[in-house]
Amino acid sequence: MATVVTGYVPKPEGEAALLAGIEEARRRGARLVVVHALSDHDVEPAYLREVRGVLADAGVDHDLRVLERGRDASDQLVDLAEEVAADLIVIGLRRRSPVGKLILGSNAQRVLLDASCPVLTVKPRTGRH
Repeated sequence: MATVVTGYVPKPEGEAALLAGIEEARRRGARLVVVHALSDHDVEPAYLREVRGVLADAGVDHDLRVLERGRDASDQLVDLAEEVAADLIVIGLRRRSPVGKLILGSNAQRVLLDASCPVLTVKPRTGRH
């Protein structure tokens, strides 16, 4: 079975990546593995319960994994994608100022350069058409 790995953060770019990951998993008939790095909280944050609900409602075979604290999230995302033989990685990018557009976020850049499978990057939708 094909596998899509999606990086999730509780921000608009994370929501965009989650929805794109679900859509790609549906389109490919794939299993979706959503990865997330928790902050220093011992309790699962409420937004992860919401993510679990979105995944359950999506009707795709899925797994939600929490990354290890203290290790670089982009390295762990790439390692996990290799471990599960991912066919695709989906990550979100945030919108940047004109000056910020000269530099891609370091985590996104590392995933794009180090992943052994294709990487789909998505941005949150805005009101513009």
